[in-house]
Amino acid sequence: MKVLVINAGSSSLKYQLIDMTNESALAVGLCERIGIDNSIITQKKFDGKKLEKQTDLPDHKVALEEVVKALTDAEFGVISDMSEINAVGHRVVHGGEKFTSSAVITEDVKQAIKDCFDMAPLHNPPNMMGIAACEEIMPGTPMVAVFDTAFHQTMPDYAYMYALPYEFYEKYSIRKYGFHGTSHKYVAMRAAAMLGKPQEEVKVITCHLGNGSSITAVKGGKSVETSMGYTPLEGLAMGTRCGSIDPAVVPTIMDKEGMTTREIDNMMNKKSGVLGVSGLSNDFRDLDEAASKGNRRAELALEIFAYKVKKFIGEYSAVLNGADAIVFTAGIGENSASIRKRILTGLEGLGISIDDEKNKIRGQEIDISTPDASVRVLVIPTNEELAIARETKELVCVDEKLGASISV
Repeated sequence: MKVLVINAGSSSLKYQLIDMTNESALAVGLCERIGIDNSIITQKKFDGKKLEKQTDLPDHKVALEEVVKALTDAEFGVISDMSEINAVGHRVVHGGEKFTSSAVITEDVKQAIKDCFDMAPLHNPPNMMGIAACEEIMPGTPMVAVFDTAFHQTMPDYAYMYALPYEFYEKYSIRKYGFHGTSHKYVAMRAAAMLGKPQEEVKVITCHLGNGSSITAVKGGKSVETSMGYTPLEGLAMGTRCGSIDPAVVPTIMDKEGMTTREIDNMMNKKSGVLGVSGLSNDFRDLDEAASKGNRRAELALEIFAYKVKKFIGEYSAVLNGADAIVFTAGIGENSASIRKRILTGLEGLGISIDDEKNKIRGQEIDISTPDASVRVLVIPTNEELAIARETKELVCVDEKLGASISV
């Protein structure tokens, strides 16, 4: 059984074609800087052969068209036709309160995803574009939606409720949902294995840091608190998102600038974060380079980002009554030694101390702590795609047993 996993972020699209007979990746690909200058698609197949192509990727639909070309390419592809794919697993950011687990995609499921557009404006629309494109290319192929919000359904009500009139929760389901759940769940599981402890006995703070970033307190394998909220806008300052701000700022700017609700929502989601502060870029690599050359606003943007992460680590250490480990994952968390250093400097009082040489290692599982540190710092590459593929296979095979026809 071959499962294609589509994982669309706000400015990236990761994909993998996975052979579920042995959970091996036949092809791993990434579309980067979608909607930004110098877009690129890279794909590496199982034999090591690599495709790298600079091309204009103005939106996620065009990016998906490039994915199809890469997978079926005569030299760099791994299949001759899309009909070889037995199922597609889609990462979907927001499922609201309708989904506490993954679901086979039906018309009702698609409508539920659309109903959450206003809660995840940067992600659910691209998710739906991916679903629509795959349905057009592979009609009849089973598809599964794996929701980022599902892992956080274990949060207690006092953690997910807002101190607003209760009627707004009852009428509109306004509450904290949390996101990046598939990633947080996966790396928390791997952290327990690296620590050599049963997952039920481990307390970890998982830091998923990329263009979109979130932090989760995980106790015994379950999410008990997370930084993102009703939408992915709450929490950390991110690539283009402002994160948590004083709510009174919103009507103030609207009044002074004459903005509509849609305009200020767009500003907070797409023009803020490190992009808004730096005035330069939402790509942290660009900011690192500019800061090294003396660009003060780029430096300020990086300082704000690191400071916010540091604050959440301290807060969640209190929530957990002490953590066994801090985990860094996703594009920035896995690859940026300088940002990890910025975040962790000054947290020695929590028992955190890192080895600067180990911290230079990128993209692999490693404990970067010094031997005497009481709280371990782990770098763990996330594998949301494998987690999504496993859930896709499970649901599709259940459907098969119930009468669906699919060649496995």
